[in-house]
Amino acid sequence: MTNGPDVHLLGVGTALPGPPVDNAALTRRFGMPPVWEQWIDSFIGIRTRHFALDLDTGEIRHTLADLGETAALRALSAARTRPSQIDLMVLGTSSPDRLMPGTVNVVADRLGIDQIPTYQLQSGCSGAVQALELARRLLGTGAYRTALVLGADTCAKHMDLTVDAAALPHAEQVNGVLFGDGAGAAVLSTEPGPGSAVLRHTMVRLTGLNREPGQIVEWFGRGDRDSGRQPLSEDYKAIEESVPKMAVEILEEILEELGWAETDVDRLLPPQLSGRMTERIAAALDLPGAGQVNCVAETGNTGNALPFFQLERVLPQLAEGDRVVGVAVESSKWIKAGFALEKAG
Repeated sequence: MTNGPDVHLLGVGTALPGPPVDNAALTRRFGMPPVWEQWIDSFIGIRTRHFALDLDTGEIRHTLADLGETAALRALSAARTRPSQIDLMVLGTSSPDRLMPGTVNVVADRLGIDQIPTYQLQSGCSGAVQALELARRLLGTGAYRTALVLGADTCAKHMDLTVDAAALPHAEQVNGVLFGDGAGAAVLSTEPGPGSAVLRHTMVRLTGLNREPGQIVEWFGRGDRDSGRQPLSEDYKAIEESVPKMAVEILEEILEELGWAETDVDRLLPPQLSGRMTERIAAALDLPGAGQVNCVAETGNTGNALPFFQLERVLPQLAEGDRVVGVAVESSKWIKAGFALEKAG
């Protein structure tokens, strides 16, 4: 926690590209057998996802900056805040449009924002919380008043639509049905607003010392694009074993830090890895008195955007005194992350 002013969540906005793509359409497009549709439903638990590219033509219809701009404008509208009032921006993403310029700066330019600090954090599923953590701490110094925080990912732009999907490694097949594209944004301020909630706590902690990564995503330049390296690899067994345990540790640490009991939590925002994994994680967290806020079955795993989809749903539901805990786990190098909100009077 910080000793500075309270940091208030004023408004949230999100953006999804294109129409939803269901499992039947996805398996049909890639020539997978019908049993794959049933397998996705039963074992992955994702019903639809949205892609930034057109699956028929391969045309990229939405960039990360496009989605970030839309989400930011919606968050600003919800927060009743003008772009000129923003004096700090942070973006968390694992899939920027380019290595340079930073996508956060492209979004700022489109919003007409200039002469402020901007930060772009490259991270997987913990990146949204890392962005919230950085903004909260900077606002807590009293040097800034209002921050625009974004989390966004567009992974579909890396799809090879000509590939034989049945011949791909299993990790790539699963990721092709698991992930979707999207963006989210939130406005934080040291001043409360109508319907706002206080961001009581954020935590981010690397716990991967001497542990092999659970996920590796390569990137290629002109010189090594034909190297033959596998672009994506995952250790699913390690993820299935470790993530539920890490989620419990995150929850326990947040509750201890704030002095909250398990019965004090009114809403739980569990990690949104997949429909089935989220069910397992929520069961391990064991907060029967807390209503869950889930969206991954409809949006797909949108990476750093997911916590904002959860926040957008939960913020209007909160009554005075309600408490919320959000949990995120990054398996690439094992990062624990989480946050807590309280609807103050």
